[in-house]
Amino acid sequence: MLKRIALPALVALLITTPLAAAPPRHMPAPAQQPKYAPPPAIQLQETEHVVLTTELGDIVLELDGKRAPITTLNFLRYAQSKRFDGIVFYRAMHLPWGTPPNGLIQAGTQGDPRRLLPPIAHEPTSATDVHHKAGAISMARYAPGTATGDFSILLSDMDGLDANPKAENEDDRQGYAAFGHVVKGMEVVRRIFDAPLDPVKGDGVMKGQMLAAPVKILTARRWVGPWPGDAAAPAP
Repeated sequence: MLKRIALPALVALLITTPLAAAPPRHMPAPAQQPKYAPPPAIQLQETEHVVLTTELGDIVLELDGKRAPITTLNFLRYAQSKRFDGIVFYRAMHLPWGTPPNGLIQAGTQGDPRRLLPPIAHEPTSATDVHHKAGAISMARYAPGTATGDFSILLSDMDGLDANPKAENEDDRQGYAAFGHVVKGMEVVRRIFDAPLDPVKGDGVMKGQMLAAPVKILTARRWVGPWPGDAAAPAP
């Protein structure tokens, strides 16, 4: 479990969006990039499901539209407008303490202006009561209120990412915004986490945490209707 008192500086950078990230290597040249239409209107449900179909298998996310509506709606808007199609899991952060696997994987738009939607308001765990436990999905960000299209999935409990109203600095007081959890496909999350890392890729705290071969998300689709629990693929 993450210790706030031992690692305040590291906690502040754990799931930060990469600064000025270069487009992933698999992306086509700018002239070939698709132009994304505005996201469709979405009637948010109290519980939402999104299926991430990756090169290594499906990951099914259950999102808390009741307690974290802003963050959940943002994720759905990216999925519904297909802005997550073709992005990659590019990072696996292995924490050198606790019981393995201890850390997270990260994916997202990596600052690609063609995919980005406006930043969203921050929903701290102190307001939502959605916490950073194993399997949780959480938004990457710089300062609170800057999250866009990058997110992390946790392999272990990381309570140090929760809001801490007693912290000395504002960043730790706000924490990160968890908004759901994996309900199917943690074995896929683990395969991504265990993939080889490039020892020289990445800047600052991210150096050595970048996947040597990023794992592509082929599609991200909202599941319409009640989640059956054992379905293997999203609705068309």
